[in-house]
Amino acid sequence: MKPTILLFSFFMITFPGFSQEMLRFSIQPEDDCIDMPVSISLDESAFNRNKDSLALYEITSNTEKEIACQVETGYSCKLWFIMDGYSRKNTVREFVLKVKKQDYASLPNSSITLKKQLKDLVVQSGERPVLKYRFKTTYPPEGVDPLYKRSGFIHPLYSPQGEILTRIQPPDHYHHYGIWGPWTLTHIDGREVDFWNLNKGQGTVKFADFLSEVSGKVFSGFKVLQQHIDFGNKGEDQIALNEILDVRVWNLNPKVWVIDYTVSFNTPLKNGIVFDAYRYGGGIGFRATEKWTKENCTVLTSEGKTRTDADGSRARWCIVEGESGANEGRSGILFLSHLSNRAHPEPMRVWPMDANGGRGDLYFEFVPIRYEPWEIKPFRDYTLKYRMIVFDGKMDKQTAELYWNSFAKLPKIKKILELPSIKKIKKK
Repeated sequence: MKPTILLFSFFMITFPGFSQEMLRFSIQPEDDCIDMPVSISLDESAFNRNKDSLALYEITSNTEKEIACQVETGYSCKLWFIMDGYSRKNTVREFVLKVKKQDYASLPNSSITLKKQLKDLVVQSGERPVLKYRFKTTYPPEGVDPLYKRSGFIHPLYSPQGEILTRIQPPDHYHHYGIWGPWTLTHIDGREVDFWNLNKGQGTVKFADFLSEVSGKVFSGFKVLQQHIDFGNKGEDQIALNEILDVRVWNLNPKVWVIDYTVSFNTPLKNGIVFDAYRYGGGIGFRATEKWTKENCTVLTSEGKTRTDADGSRARWCIVEGESGANEGRSGILFLSHLSNRAHPEPMRVWPMDANGGRGDLYFEFVPIRYEPWEIKPFRDYTLKYRMIVFDGKMDKQTAELYWNSFAKLPKIKKILELPSIKKIKKK
């Protein structure tokens, strides 16, 4: 395939009383895609946030339609927007970026908002909840070993129509926590440490701090620090892994939730840590609602595997869906693995049909260490990227492919002209 082309042409137009045109560019997708989040790099000196703001327009049939855009700053400065709808391979879509005076009080707020409750950070779309991130310690039911306590996980995850899709602390596996990803069989200086099976008393994972929260017209989300704690060190407990979880909810089609789940981690241990090859561990794990059994839920992978043969296979994406109270009678999640992830296409753990005494409860996980160990060296960063498309009804493989293309085959910049500062534009 030819690489995706992002072409930029530069115009400086100054008309009294009108917005100033800064940049024109066109996007040519590498493959068919749908609702693609796109970013372009910006020079932070190119705009003055105190006086002006950026406005983005898509050019169609000689008209300009304003679309939402959002600036993300940090190590680099990016302008994010959604190339919405269906885009066919090699179809050119044109955009223009302008600087214009804005009354910030009149700008629409994002429909995706964040709010803290006593135990959870809640992400919601309007009045509809999307997910909750638990930052306070959750204890197991009375009479159950308190070693099962932990924090730092997503539950509930809701479908767009409000169906709860996750489950925590099921009696068969009290250490299962909605959507989460601890490492299982690891070794530190030759000593086994299990951060997954909490009742072993070898380790745990906990929320440590909020790093950032953002709410905008294109996306909203949060970053948190989570720590893998080793209980077996001589002396005090020690931090074995520092993990940054970055959750981003895109302000897209209201009929689906599009959620990015990115983990970056490193170890402060002088000799590092080894993730042994095992059928569980890391990645992104999902314990499904208790409603789903072998009688009413299904699995389909990018390689055509189903519930009967998906376990241990590799995939770029996996659809899990089952019976629900939604109008369509079903809800589900499309899990996407980024092509930059270790061992991509990633191996999976999918519980067999006879799981849990024959009920066939559903558990799914991308497992980057299923077949090969992973040596985590000290003070080196490692990243795994996933996206969840949460929906009601059914999803077919063609739609799943479009979403994967939108996640993994982002436009690439072929040429970009340096943006002059607004001050320079005004002097012209």
